[in-house]
Formats: sequence, C-alpha cells, structure tokens
Amino acid sequence: MTALADLSPADLAARYAQAQGAYEAFRARGLKLDMTRGKPAPEQLDLASGMLALPGNGDHTTASGEDARNYGGLQGLAEARALFGPALLGAPPEQVVVAENASLAVMHDCIVWAMLKGVPGSERPWSKEAAPAFLCPVPGYDRHFALCEEFGIRMLPVPMTPEGPDMEVVEALVADPAVKGMWCVPKYSNPSGEIYSEEIVRRLAAMKAGAPDFRLFWDNAYAVHHLTPEHHAIPDILDVCKQAGNPDRAFVFASTSKITLAGAGLAFFAGSPENVRWYLARAGKRTIGPDKLNQLRHVRFLRDPAGLTAHMERQRELLAPKFSAVTEALERHLTGTDVIWSRPEGGYFVSVDAGVGTAERIVALAKGAGIGLTPAGATFPNGRDPRDAALRLAPSYPSLSEVREAAEGIALCILLAAIESERAVRAAPQQ
Repeated sequence: MTALADLSPADLAARYAQAQGAYEAFRARGLKLDMTRGKPAPEQLDLASGMLALPGNGDHTTASGEDARNYGGLQGLAEARALFGPALLGAPPEQVVVAENASLAVMHDCIVWAMLKGVPGSERPWSKEAAPAFLCPVPGYDRHFALCEEFGIRMLPVPMTPEGPDMEVVEALVADPAVKGMWCVPKYSNPSGEIYSEEIVRRLAAMKAGAPDFRLFWDNAYAVHHLTPEHHAIPDILDVCKQAGNPDRAFVFASTSKITLAGAGLAFFAGSPENVRWYLARAGKRTIGPDKLNQLRHVRFLRDPAGLTAHMERQRELLAPKFSAVTEALERHLTGTDVIWSRPEGGYFVSVDAGVGTAERIVALAKGAGIGLTPAGATFPNGRDPRDAALRLAPSYPSLSEVREAAEGIALCILLAAIESERAVRAAPQQ
C-alpha cells in the first residue's frame, strides 16, 4: 500500500473519502464497546470459579497446624509464600509478604510509609525532602503516576527502548539525590509490552544513585501472563541487587488479580530481609493479619507451580486470539501509514503510536463510533502526552467477537485521523 505522504493530492482526497465513508458506515452500527481498562473477562474469571467452594467447610488448618480463621500471621501463610514467591516475585518465601487483593494498595502503603517514616537507609522521611521525584518510563501505567500525583512526588519521564528504559537517561537523572524511586514493569511492560533485557536489569541494580535510599518499585504484574508458547524470563531483581552491592534497592510487587479472581486475589511484597522487616513493622500497625482463608483457597486451588502454569495456559488460550484480532485489524487498515503498534508476547495491552497530534482526535472519533478508549495522554505523567500520539488498547474484557468489531472501528479511526493529519500538513503555509 502506498504511504500517505507519497499519494498525489487526488489520490489522498480519494483515500480520505473512502476512509470517511467506512467510518460513517461503522458508526451507523450503533455499537457500544469498552476497550478502556485491562480487566479479566468473565470467561477468565470462570476458570477460577472452583475457588468459591474452597477451602471448604472445616478445611481451615494451615500446613503448620494453625487455624486460618483466627488473627495473626502478618507475613502470610508459609505455603502461599512458597508457591507464589519464586514464580511471581523471584524471591525466597522468607522474603515475601502476602497481603490482601490489590498490589496497588501495597504500593500505596509503601509510598505513604516512605513519605512519613522513610525507608531503610533514609536520612529523613521522603516528605521532608525539598522536592522528591520518581523516574517514570513512558508510556507507562497510569495508576503508578496517579500515586505520585496524589502525594506530590515529581515525575521525570524516561523514554522506553525495545530493551527497557533508556539507561543513559536513567543514569543521568538518578544521580540527583532528590530522585527517590523509579517505576518499573519489567516483563511485558504496561502498556507497550517490552521485556527488560538482562543488561538493563543489571544496570538498574548496579547504577550509582544520588539518594542512599533510592528504590526500584518493581511491579512484576505480568510475571506469568504469556500470550505465546514462549515463557520469557528476566533476572530476579533481588538477587541482582544483592550481587551489585545494593541489597535494599528493590521493592517487588505482584498479585494474582489477573490469575484467579481480580476482586478476591492475593497481593505480594518482596524485598531484602531489611526491607521485609521495615514493611512488617509498618503493616503491623494497620492490621492484625491478612485473610488467611483466601490464601488457603489459592493454595488448595492452584496446588503447585505446575498447577499455576496449567491455569495460565488456559488464560492464554482465551486471551491470545483477542490480541491477534487487534493486530490483524491494524495490519489490514494501517499498513503503509506511519502508525506503529506493539505486538506483545504477554501482558494485557497493545500500545499504538498513532502519529503526532492525533491521539485525542482518535479517542473522540472512537467515542463517536461507540468505542470507549483509554483517554489520550493517560500513559504519561499528569495525563499529558507531549506528542499527543500514544494510545493504549485493552482487548481483554470484551468477548472475541466484540474485540474484532472494536479493533475494526479503532483501525478506521486511526486511519481517518492519519489522513486528516496528512491533509492538514499539506494545507499548512510553507515556511
């Protein structure tokens, strides 16, 4: 297909008329489709419906002989830590804490406690620093950025590369003592799908930081969320930090929210022994203990690492066709344009670079056609994409037939916006 920039004026006008007509025909369908958030579909949740009968009446005794119905067990059941620690966090059980259902809540608590109390190695609470800052790979996870915004933490954008964050930028910025942390989604990054290379992981662990209490907020949200038969692995950040002489550098987070039941999963924190002691000392003031029956439920249902792998393979069978449907629609309509999209091998999103100045227009066109998209700019700090180009597509929740329809409409919207942009460039006065 001829690139838009290479079309003659007459051919570009014809292409515009064709795209406008296709868009109007799609809009006439009167659809109502939601591609805004990466939620598990009902069919994915159904895979874990057997958990609802667990641990079962009378089955409330842990492996150590304790009664899971009662108070206590702040760090979480040993059997839950043994099952999920290595698989999700790359951590030995003794360096894992099991919390309630949302890893975002664990991240929130870590930031609040750091602001109020500091972390191991802090000279003072982070709130006492003049202007604490976090490094934010972009595009990134909007809820990470919302936490920084909520607590007045400056956000410093870092470009992503195919191997992970641009380390030249990271290493220059982290030399500033005001930089206290960095958000990382190291495997199948949200939303662009990168897998951090071993070199990137080791540089992050070993780099010289200006702040002695600098922390990597290592959100391993998609540790076992593969979309292909190949199960990519990354180095265990806690081991790499210890080898680099920075054992306390990483706070590691994960959850079963997109493994079992999103609203009734388990969240996890992992860190060095010193960081775990710090976390438990703070957590002990806000709770007498977690929901250990839910921990038992997860262990009884998944049983062992092989059970977890088999369960996630069933998840992949449901998810992979939806991602393929998005890719097929984008390829069919957008080959020959300057639009770039990710082809993720795991995770929950497809990231699109639709071209400068087009993202807001595409979101508006999609809304007009009955398709809800994540707001333009959401994957950047403070919701502002300086290029107005990034889109995040979330195909997990709708049915496969709905994803096919939505992908068709989204591709048409992107194409129409790209043609409009090319026409505007040609119509602009030449300097």
